[in-house]
Amino acid sequence: MTSLATIATRVAEAAAPLDGRHPVTPLLERVRAGREFGPNVYSTLDVLWVLYDRVLRITPATVDDPERDRFLLSKGHAVAGYYAVLAAKGFVPPDWLDDQGGPESRLGDHPDRTLVPGVEIGSGSLGHGLGLAVGTALGLRAQGLLDPRVYVLVGDAELDEGSNHEAIAYAGAAGLANLTAIVVDNSSATHGWSGGVATRFTVNGWTAATVDGRDPDALHTALTGQHGHRPHVVVAVVDNQA
Repeated sequence: MTSLATIATRVAEAAAPLDGRHPVTPLLERVRAGREFGPNVYSTLDVLWVLYDRVLRITPATVDDPERDRFLLSKGHAVAGYYAVLAAKGFVPPDWLDDQGGPESRLGDHPDRTLVPGVEIGSGSLGHGLGLAVGTALGLRAQGLLDPRVYVLVGDAELDEGSNHEAIAYAGAAGLANLTAIVVDNSSATHGWSGGVATRFTVNGWTAATVDGRDPDALHTALTGQHGHRPHVVVAVVDNQA
């Protein structure tokens, strides 16, 4: 088994930023391996990095700690950036990235919690992550675990799925203050909401912040700005081509 110290050394070498690029860029290039990624990957990268670098209370050594924060990636088809961030933070060896999607690889085209350290849920069909996050937040509260927070990243198009609206309504009614949803809004939803995505949440009692999804400081402020006894949503707006 590869030690955490060895992984940390490999991470420092593999994730060194090149020419001022994003610190995850070299690792993402290893996942890409000549393939073309679409907006589904690039639109989430800044949010994922801010979460793991500045917000989430979880490390490779605490992936099973009941007091850890939980992050759920509902937008599973954006997994390439997720794997790059997990490698940058030492959850998986960078060498795993070189065979992503291969027949013997643990890193599938959607994350699998039974194969990838630090992954909380397996994903597939869009629209399920928010409901799972609500259940996770409720379960933590029922166990008396009041410090861990649950963060879930969804795409704006996922909100076309009716199950999300049930989850939004329930979380607001139940006052799940330990829950933060992040909606990456790249204008890909079929439908829309008068007043913007955030209004779909605030009408059900959530607090909300809408920010530039490329601004790390704005993201950090929004992600740590939850207050009171209500769930919180951060709408990260990005260009629909990125």
